[in-house]
Amino acid sequence: MNNTEICDCEIIHEDIVKKVKSVFPKDEKLFDLADFYKIFGDTTRVKILYALDKSELCVCDISALLGMSVSAVSHQLRALRDSNLVRTKRDGKIVYYSLADEHVKSILECGLEHIEEKEKDHE
Repeated sequence: MNNTEICDCEIIHEDIVKKVKSVFPKDEKLFDLADFYKIFGDTTRVKILYALDKSELCVCDISALLGMSVSAVSHQLRALRDSNLVRTKRDGKIVYYSLADEHVKSILECGLEHIEEKEKDHE
């Protein structure tokens, strides 16, 4: 038996469709949104973001924390910077990284909270 849900009615709720369509973002914005969330699809980048949620860190600190090469961490930080998820602050020769803003912090923390709640539901 096929459990695929199929809408077999011929009624279209035109008023609802019009309402949603009136506030639907343009495709370009939705592509940008999808790209934004893709950056969270890499465990190393998520680890870096989590670390930066807890403290401002330099690349050497992140490298030591994650047990990765400075080069590998720098590569991931570049991707996070290009996506406007982290910002930098220079202090002499040292560059410190932090989350770009409270939105990034909220996204990260809400995602983690969601995962933890789902884990509790399955206990």
